[in-house]
Amino acid sequence: MTKTLTVFTPAYNRAYTLHKCYKSLKRQTAKDFVWLIIDDGSTDNTKELVDEWILEGAIDIEYYFQENQGMHGAHNTAYELINTELNVCIDSDDYMADDAIEKIINFWRKHGSDRYAGIVGLDAAPDGRIIGTRMPENVIESTLSELYACYKVKGDKKLVYRSELTRKVPPYPIFTGEKYCPLSYKYILIDQMCPLLIMNEVLCYVEYLSDGSSLNMIRQYKHNPRGFSFFRKVAMRYAPSVRERFREAVHYVSSNLMIRNHKFLLESPCKSMTFLAAPFGLLLYMYVQSRYKTLALNK
Repeated sequence: MTKTLTVFTPAYNRAYTLHKCYKSLKRQTAKDFVWLIIDDGSTDNTKELVDEWILEGAIDIEYYFQENQGMHGAHNTAYELINTELNVCIDSDDYMADDAIEKIINFWRKHGSDRYAGIVGLDAAPDGRIIGTRMPENVIESTLSELYACYKVKGDKKLVYRSELTRKVPPYPIFTGEKYCPLSYKYILIDQMCPLLIMNEVLCYVEYLSDGSSLNMIRQYKHNPRGFSFFRKVAMRYAPSVRERFREAVHYVSSNLMIRNHKFLLESPCKSMTFLAAPFGLLLYMYVQSRYKTLALNK
């Protein structure tokens, strides 16, 4: 029988920490899920470890190996393979609350429908502190963009999406020599279709590791300018406010300076805003270059 939820985990050389996610899934109070692991070209013992867990038979596990494409490439593959109604990404250094699956499925069965893109819940630190802020208690539904721009919500949130929609929007682009495109690209496009149901419950515990993308954003900017430039064009087009559109334009200019794309103004979906943002984009470009050099020297 097909499960209701896929928990998918992109993993690249994370055998040393993946067990935390596995143990949390074994502790789940509901078993109506499958764990899909996308091994994004690991060279450690991830496969051997997962093989042991599959033989253990405690939970349903699907394993898929691919050549390294980066986080967004692993997400592309996951969305192609998922055949459950809902999906949620739990990163390889995170783990779920013991009753998260039960809460997600019960909440969706009670409130969910094709009017909604899915559910947005809370992330917390291992000590239980909410990452950022809680969501407004008196709001039932919202797009992700509105949560941050209109309701001033802060911090990462856990997103549970209808798999029909994550398949429907275009995949993340893969640029030669780059390994990252902001995951928000798909979330912005889904925002244009329908809102998320708000669930003020902790679904995931997050620990930001030193080799995680959250702590390496300067390196990400430097090494993946085409991915960021692509994302900024989409973010500019659908920005919920003038302020946000200007911010995206600044980052768009910076990324295009890195790849020496002199046609960035012509290619921008918001040419006037991009023109106004150009001096600030130059300053951001100079800052990223300087910070990257400092990080490289201190490495």
